[in-house]
Parts: sequence; structure tokens; C-alpha cells
Amino acid sequence: MDLFKLREEFSQEGIMMCFNGPFSHSIIEEIGTAIRNHLAAENIARMAVQDVFAVYIEMTQNARNYLVSREINSGDTASATIIIAKRGESYAVTSGNLIKTADIAELSARIDAVNGYERDELKKRIRQQLRNEVPPGALGAGIGLMEIAKRAVAKLEYSIRDIDGQYAFFTLTAQV
Repeated sequence: MDLFKLREEFSQEGIMMCFNGPFSHSIIEEIGTAIRNHLAAENIARMAVQDVFAVYIEMTQNARNYLVSREINSGDTASATIIIAKRGESYAVTSGNLIKTADIAELSARIDAVNGYERDELKKRIRQQLRNEVPPGALGAGIGLMEIAKRAVAKLEYSIRDIDGQYAFFTLTAQV
């Protein structure tokens, strides 16, 4: 592996942080602390630090919860990737993980729906969802994608790449 070349690519893409591996609660927490400290040291507005951190947390928890709930939890399939990059005056927070191809349509529909909401509609739907009862077995209130979209300065970007017919690789990017 040419680490120098990788470092150059990271610099060209503005990548400040990249992690590839299985997410555990402790890893999510440790990386989150490092991100907050790094951004704070660069004298970035407090609100921007909070937005990047919140999107990072939502994305990593969504990936981890999905992989656990779908029992995709062994070897490389249990790994997820997270990247935070500086893009002009904003930050791109990107996550990627395997998904079952059977889940593609529902996931795409959810993201497309969230991207279709205007900001006020998004806030209204988040409040409405928080008032609803959490279904048995749910891992959260079901507002993760909406919270990410609320903090983003542009529509969420996503892509899905087929791996082998059973699994696909899902990538989600939020500009914060």
C-alpha cells in the first residue's frame, strides 16, 4: 500500500477523518470526541461543530443499527466507512455500509421523501415523529435521516452499488 499516495488523495479531497471498520459504541464515541476537538481547534463556529458532530453520530448509529438489525455482523460485511471532508465553507459527512438488496427500495423511498420536504415540513415531521410511540423492537425514534437533512445545507446525496445480488453498498453524504 502506498500510504503517501493515499495521504495525497485525502489532502486533495479535503478529508479530515476517515474510519473503516466495525462500529462499536466506544469507537463511535472516541471518534466523535476526536472530531469535536479537531473542529474546535480550528476555530470553527460552535454551531458548525455541533452540526458535523450530530450528523456523524446519526450516520454511524444508523449504519451500526442497520448492520445489527439485519444480522450483517461478521467479518468485512459488518464494517462501515465514515469520512468527514472540508468542502469550501461546509463539511461533507459521508457514510457507507452494506445493505441487503431487499431493503434498497424502502431506503431509497425514505431518502427521496426526506429530500422532498421543505425545511418547515421537515421540522414538523420530526416533531410529529417524536410524539409517536416507538414501535416494539425499534432502535430509535425513526428520525435519523430527517435530523441529518435538517442540519444539511443541501439535499442528501446517496448511491447504491450492487455487490452480488444479495448485498449492495450504500453511500450517504450530507453537506453540513
